[in-house]
Amino acid sequence: MGNHHDDHSIGHHHHHTSNIRVLFFSFIIIFLFMIIEAIGGIVTNSLALISDAGHMLSDAAAMGLSLVAFKIGERKATMDKTYGYRRFEIIAAFINGAALILIAIFIFFEAIQRFVEPPTVNGSMMIIAIIGLIINIVVAWLLMRGNSKENLNLRSALLHVFGDLLGSVGAIIAGSLILLFGWNIADPIASVVVAILIIFSGFRITKDSLNILMEGKPENINVTAIKESLSKMDGIEDVHDLHVWSITSEFPTLSCHLIVNESINRDDLLQQANELIHHHFNISHCTIQMEGIHSTIHKNCDSCD
Repeated sequence: MGNHHDDHSIGHHHHHTSNIRVLFFSFIIIFLFMIIEAIGGIVTNSLALISDAGHMLSDAAAMGLSLVAFKIGERKATMDKTYGYRRFEIIAAFINGAALILIAIFIFFEAIQRFVEPPTVNGSMMIIAIIGLIINIVVAWLLMRGNSKENLNLRSALLHVFGDLLGSVGAIIAGSLILLFGWNIADPIASVVVAILIIFSGFRITKDSLNILMEGKPENINVTAIKESLSKMDGIEDVHDLHVWSITSEFPTLSCHLIVNESINRDDLLQQANELIHHHFNISHCTIQMEGIHSTIHKNCDSCD
């Protein structure tokens, strides 16, 4: 027995279209400026600019991957892929998170070499960094117009851009110190600070996406509260074999077995249970199996207790 609300599909389609649109425009802007910043970093000999351009390259790749993931996710479910291909969005988010960590490690490695032998850096790098800051603010604004709060794939792309934004701020500060005091060492210091922030973002995205891939419980859902709420309903004697996981970050799913009183109207109880789960815990896709008090089916079930 189960229930799936149509409003989830309608809401998902609206967010999905919005996410694709903001990602496409963000991708074009980031890719074009990445080329300009890479050239500027080479001309001015600035690691802060070069590392930021490298991060922008990963941004463009991340957004491109996210766009591919969204398009693949549009493919309909089949007999072999009964949930469709939407899980590919999480695979893309995992790759993006891992890319953030690798980029941070690369920046650390380059910065260490520059600490040993600080090179001469052209302070005019600050002009390019200021333009980069403006570009990143525009792209971040675009991405925040999408559903980044719930969609892990879009959130990973947004974190890439925030990392770039911080990189631009770091390059501006480093450029100011180089112009005013000749402190060339400010360049690798700014790079290290940005790398630390990037690695934390990458770790969080990787952790969240891996949790979904491992069928882990969504962080915003309290399984104990669900079990207690169901147990308090008239006619339900016990709740077991309760599982909550996500297909994607926007698609939480639940299944459970309910031991019910033999005299209860099971159709009415099923509707009430689905409504409770949907309205109080925001889970639209749930599969509920009902068993009588004397049933022995549950003895062969795995339980989360």
